Amino acid sequence: MYDPEDAGFESDPFDPDDVVWVRGVDYVAGWRDATDAGGQLAEALTSAGFDTAGLEWQARTDADGAGRVRLVLSAAAANDVAALVRAVARLGKAS
Repeated sequence: MYDPEDAGFESDPFDPDDVVWVRGVDYVAGWRDATDAGGQLAEALTSAGFDTAGLEWQARTDADGAGRVRLVLSAAAANDVAALVRAVARLGKAS
């Protein structure tokens, strides 16, 4: 499994003074979901042969506690990801 401690995967340090808290919203669960989802995406890209070394990942939560993964990549890497997704889509249509 992709290790969030690997280079390129960032998780914002938790700063309780940096957020507005809403009673009853489970922000930690959303952050964990985002961390897991980011790792799953990185693992899938790696297993497809994509070099994830130049990608930046951040696990976050929205105000409602929903997990969010922010992915920052170069234009060249975005083109590579798009080509990979298109290739997978073509394989799915051929089946």
